[in-house]
Amino acid sequence: MSSEIQQQSPLVGLQAGEGRPLQHRAAGRVLLNEQPLVGLANLRLDPGSDAVRDALRAGLGLELPLAPNTVSRGRDAMALWLGPDEWLLRALPDGPVDLAARVESALAGHWFAVTDQTSGYSVVQLHGPGTRDVLNAGCPLDLHPGVLKRGQCAQSHFFKASVLLRPLDEQGDGWELIVRRSFADATVRLLMDAMQ
Repeated sequence: MSSEIQQQSPLVGLQAGEGRPLQHRAAGRVLLNEQPLVGLANLRLDPGSDAVRDALRAGLGLELPLAPNTVSRGRDAMALWLGPDEWLLRALPDGPVDLAARVESALAGHWFAVTDQTSGYSVVQLHGPGTRDVLNAGCPLDLHPGVLKRGQCAQSHFFKASVLLRPLDEQGDGWELIVRRSFADATVRLLMDAMQ
């Protein structure tokens, strides 16, 4: 008997086959893709500390965004602004899953708090000309690309599930949603219903 623990997507019940990430297309207008097991970490620190920001820049090649609802991209990860002293770090494709450990190493000796969130959230992306219509079925934000642009992010909800939204392109046809694991299945089912 093996005692090895394997992480599994909360969307495993919706996946097309063993080990294949969820992908759902509706009438050629919207494609939903699961981004399985993306490295995520919640980071809290004093943004006024030059030493902490320098250490993070040296260790991860990442400059924290200080303006509300903005995103910055570094060498291996991006940082999404959540509050004046809080960010969600998201690994880039093929980036490290162990973001929390990388931050701990980079910021050793400084005051900060980092928590691994990799298994606590699901990441899905939607692409296509009908994407904003799908999101607007359950999200109250104005998602027009003139209002919420690439390089920004916003915390909101899709129906009753809290989500972190990030536009992926300038036209507003590509979006990423980061949703708590416990709401992921229901949220994706609602997205799929809205795609019909």
